[in-house]
Amino acid sequence: MKINLNADIAEGFGAYDIGNDAELMTIIRSANVACGFHAGDANSMHRLVTLAKTEAVSIGVHSGFNDLWGFGRRKIDMDPKDLELMVAYQIGALKAMARYAGLAVTHLKPHGALNNMAAVREDYALAIGRAIQVVDAELIYVALTGSEMEKAARKLGLKLAREGFADRQYEQDGNLTPRSIPGSVYEDPAVALAQCLAMVRDGHVVSRQGSRVAVAAETICVHGDEPTAVALARHVRQGLEAAGCRIVTIPEMLN
Repeated sequence: MKINLNADIAEGFGAYDIGNDAELMTIIRSANVACGFHAGDANSMHRLVTLAKTEAVSIGVHSGFNDLWGFGRRKIDMDPKDLELMVAYQIGALKAMARYAGLAVTHLKPHGALNNMAAVREDYALAIGRAIQVVDAELIYVALTGSEMEKAARKLGLKLAREGFADRQYEQDGNLTPRSIPGSVYEDPAVALAQCLAMVRDGHVVSRQGSRVAVAAETICVHGDEPTAVALARHVRQGLEAAGCRIVTIPEMLN
């Protein structure tokens, strides 16, 4: 068995730091880098790609809505063409910073509300896919299993990595439980590991409603902005490795 662990990284801004980037980068194998819209700036991106080179972690675009105040978690209704250009802009920003570390950008994963909306809206999912297609068709589209994003990647002929979540609860339709619902974010490392093992071994998770939901995943996200993030991520990695699972980068996962 093999699997990728990814985390959302560099989500501070200016003098403000969010998350535990340095510690998480020793645990994960792929990092999704905020590109200045929901969080992040040139300095934080540069710092992260430099760290990624040291830790041999692959880097990807973590594209979000232009929503610093809301941390990209507020839904925004916009023209799909405008969304496409906004995502393309963020790809270009990370590619520029990655050159300083001599790294290639390998994937793209939408952030927060954009991810949630693109999971169910075909026009948003395709807009993100078209930005990838135009700017760098070799980028891997990281998409929630069974979502409109997965369908868009296949329709556009893009490389695809289906994503599962270690520390998020699922609904019976396969989407993530909204953060506004208590218990939607797991803080218990044992619960997160059990969900990961179920995905990797059996291809399913148990939803909030108690039903089994099929989840095929090449990459599993551990969130970096929770107080328990590092301990949970470390427990998940150790538990997966103890079960005989090799932790690799997203490109290695697809090869």
